[in-house]
Amino acid sequence: MKQMLATALLTLAFTVAAFAADITGKWKASIDGPQGAMDLVFTFKADGDKFGGTVASPMGDLPLSDIKVDGEKIEFTVATDQFSVVHKGTVAGDEMTLSFDMMGETRQMVARRQAP
Repeated sequence: MKQMLATALLTLAFTVAAFAADITGKWKASIDGPQGAMDLVFTFKADGDKFGGTVASPMGDLPLSDIKVDGEKIEFTVATDQFSVVHKGTVAGDEMTLSFDMMGETRQMVARRQAP
């Protein structure tokens, strides 16, 4: 009985992991800023069940931290010495819809996966 329970739990764990969205690769987004449209390229890398990444922006490359993927939900932080912005959203195929708060305003953007 214990062996059956352990096998069932292990199978469930692999099944949940299999349903996590694949975020690896480059994702391009654009958001309006005070000086016009600002292009961003998010790059996500997987190392086992952990993720790392960067965002290329007009301010240079910034690290992504605290990256969490749960099913189709994603959350990560972009931080500099001056600010920290938490992004939350969903991944559906090759489209990532994100929202974040900046300067007291909730903003949204859509990032699209770029071909390798």
